[in-house]
Amino acid sequence: MTTVTSAPATAPAGQGVGPLLRAWREQRRVSQLELALRAGSSARHISFVETGRSRPSEDLLLRLAEHLDVPVRERNALLLAAGYAPRYPETPLDDPALRSLREGMERLIQGYEPYPALVVDATYDVVAANRGILMLMDGMPEELLAPPLNAMRLTLHPKGLAPRIRNLREWRGHLLAQMERQIALHRSQPLRELYEEVAAYPVPEQAPGAEPEEPVPYFALPLQVEHEGRVLSFISSISTFNTPMDVTVAELAIETLLPADPATVKYLHSLMS
Repeated sequence: MTTVTSAPATAPAGQGVGPLLRAWREQRRVSQLELALRAGSSARHISFVETGRSRPSEDLLLRLAEHLDVPVRERNALLLAAGYAPRYPETPLDDPALRSLREGMERLIQGYEPYPALVVDATYDVVAANRGILMLMDGMPEELLAPPLNAMRLTLHPKGLAPRIRNLREWRGHLLAQMERQIALHRSQPLRELYEEVAAYPVPEQAPGAEPEEPVPYFALPLQVEHEGRVLSFISSISTFNTPMDVTVAELAIETLLPADPATVKYLHSLMS
């Protein structure tokens, strides 16, 4: 594995947990009654919490956050706004406590070679990448390869991978829509700033390139990228950790690129042999 070296939602200034909880509830389009039924409370109590007339217990607040699918980082923000200590630590990835996690991700993405795989954090900074990813990055300018590498910049920058992507408009639309969904979920200012940056990149014209050897009936939108005169086709899959108890772990994602046609499989194996 090659190691490559979100802001919380906050309550309005001067206010406590109520406005923040209401904002999450309204964003999820859940009524006070529905939330109360899910969390074993009452609509009256939820109303009192949101208006500041009642302070929720720590356990109730965590139940409400769970039923509203509030991300782990923002659950800490809710607890702080209510006057409680954060429940979830944010351990640096290089901390000895996360050694087994790092080693597990290393084995996973190394074992996926020769196919590309990488690990990113909440703002798409690349935490780790295997040789398949490094192959796709061949020839990129040094300015884009300076740490911290960012997967969205590397993909959509007009000097990055973008000119090599044969279905750039479709793939760009997919990535921007993915970021929009994450912004709605996490309400992260750094992620919004990254979105605004990459969405403003000009869309480069693609040079004429090779076509796939034969038409393939794809089962999902492929990433079709040119490499040394060949068009490689991949299907992207993203994995996250179930029930994370640490902010850092909760915000990690492992993306694997599955070859979408036999020609891509054959070519990648020939490169790594």
